[in-house]
Amino acid sequence: MKARGLICLGMALLPFALRADTIYQTNAQGKEIILQHDAIVIQQDSAFVVYKHFDLKDRRVTVVRLNRGSLPFRVEINAGARARIVESWKHFGYKASLTDLAGKISHVYDLYLDFYPPGGRGSLLESIPPATSFTVQTDAGGADEVKFEDIDRVDLQGENLAITLREGKTVAGKLLLPTNQPVEIRMLGITDNYDPASPQVFDFSVPLSRLKLISFE
Repeated sequence: MKARGLICLGMALLPFALRADTIYQTNAQGKEIILQHDAIVIQQDSAFVVYKHFDLKDRRVTVVRLNRGSLPFRVEINAGARARIVESWKHFGYKASLTDLAGKISHVYDLYLDFYPPGGRGSLLESIPPATSFTVQTDAGGADEVKFEDIDRVDLQGENLAITLREGKTVAGKLLLPTNQPVEIRMLGITDNYDPASPQVFDFSVPLSRLKLISFE
């Protein structure tokens, strides 16, 4: 909770000049209120406003689709601040160095897990929410959900994980899948080359099965 409070405080203290796009809504009383600031609008028309923002609860970048409905929205674009707001997202999300089976190391920000059909074909499995934790069937029996915020490193060998916690303890076992259907787990996030105008919330994607080490910062 202490870390979460520091994140909220840090976001609140970001200088006004950092603010990217702002979405305003006029409520039923005719008063205009700020619905979302520090966002990046990626699409808008007469029916919808679609934008990216940093979700403090999940500590990752998410997409929100607003139905304009009967209450009007007004969008204020600040394209000049978009790159700076992405830098703030990278600061507050989960950061890690990922080493693949060939030894290549990638530095990734706003890291999270998501779930796709086998081979990464088709769209993601929207019925399964993204995650910022690993659920492990431990060697000692039982299941543990291990949150990214508690992890120092993860050593991977197929479906077997050895998770070293920041406190020094190790949790070892088999990765539990969130469904009985065939699924490919992918690690997603953004890199230093991420385009703020991208409609995607990531520019890095790799199957978990192709990694041998995840070192959290």
